[in-house]
Amino acid sequence: MDLIPKPDQVVSAAGNVAHKVLYGGLADLRPMPRTLIDEGTLRELYHYRPVAQVREQGDPVLLVMPLAAPSLCYDLRRGCSVVEHLVDAGRPTYLVEYGAVSFRDRNLGMEHWIEEVVPAAVRETSAHAGGRPVHVVGWSLGGIFTLLAAADAPDLPIASLTVVGSPFDITRVPLVAPLRPLLRVTGGRGAITRAYQAMGGAPKPLVKWAFQLSSFQKLVTKPLAIAQNLDDPDFLAQLEAVDRFTDNMIAYPGRSFGQLYHRFIKNNALVDGTFDLDDRTIRLGDVTAPVLVFGGSTDGIAPIPAVKAVVPLLSGSQEVRFEVVPGGHLGMLTGRDARGSTWVVMDEWIDRWSTDTTEPVTTPAGRAQRRGGPSRDAIGANPRRRYGSGGSRALSR
Repeated sequence: MDLIPKPDQVVSAAGNVAHKVLYGGLADLRPMPRTLIDEGTLRELYHYRPVAQVREQGDPVLLVMPLAAPSLCYDLRRGCSVVEHLVDAGRPTYLVEYGAVSFRDRNLGMEHWIEEVVPAAVRETSAHAGGRPVHVVGWSLGGIFTLLAAADAPDLPIASLTVVGSPFDITRVPLVAPLRPLLRVTGGRGAITRAYQAMGGAPKPLVKWAFQLSSFQKLVTKPLAIAQNLDDPDFLAQLEAVDRFTDNMIAYPGRSFGQLYHRFIKNNALVDGTFDLDDRTIRLGDVTAPVLVFGGSTDGIAPIPAVKAVVPLLSGSQEVRFEVVPGGHLGMLTGRDARGSTWVVMDEWIDRWSTDTTEPVTTPAGRAQRRGGPSRDAIGANPRRRYGSGGSRALSR
């Protein structure tokens, strides 16, 4: 709104306030319909049902969550839902969810997700989609799980990998880097270690607080932002959806949280591209599938340098591409700007590495596409892209 609001802005703001009071909000929070097709320990694999008048075709897309986050990260609200975007385009869309974490899950470590959850989800997705290779998309820690699983099991039917906001060099994270020397002083027997061992992990309130702390400035200025955008229903709807996402954070299992704390935060375990698991070492250089990496321009949890550190580690990949897109940690995935940036590049990437087909596909915007047949020069050359791509980097193998 202007400093001195115009009459139409006042009317719009009053309408938004009335809608909020009478109906409880402005956001369309209906989840996309889905069906459970496979399950296991902290593993639920869902297939999203196709929308009317749109026929599913092409290779499937599997969405991989991080720990502690709800599946709302991929289905935030109608109009800002990655799931809705993929389903509307006719892509077979799947998501692996972990469910509620309780004290009884405290002994589950990261190997559970790297060795069991992600590989099982990829194989079941491929089988359900008729044996087609899978395009796997992982956000935050989900991207790390995805790359480690792909490196550990080269026989997985993976067509391509997309990693969104996954930090691989913790020294490049301003929120954590200054604390690492202090954390190492305790030698692994400090108050944090004793606390998470006693609680069986990181409880939901702590996870929610940590996520809010990462965007502390936005939290403090939120009332002012609401006042300035009171006439913008889409802005207010996005705030409602993000608040719901934050309120639904999930706890970390104790052993997994301990591994993240000691290996990643304190010892920066992934910076050299290796990860010790059980009796072996996983090397990111063993990933052979093409990898698309996204860094958010204002991401405080996984800043661009921390994410970009993975690019030279993927020496065995067919192709590695790095893209800088607008938004913070969640916004780059499912914010309002993601509709014209992250999703556009992701669509082009998936089409490029899809199984060949001659059938054209029409997107919800009415733009004709041909799955599997775009030029190898199409990525990064989209004239409709609404953001600068000067930070992009492609490494052809």
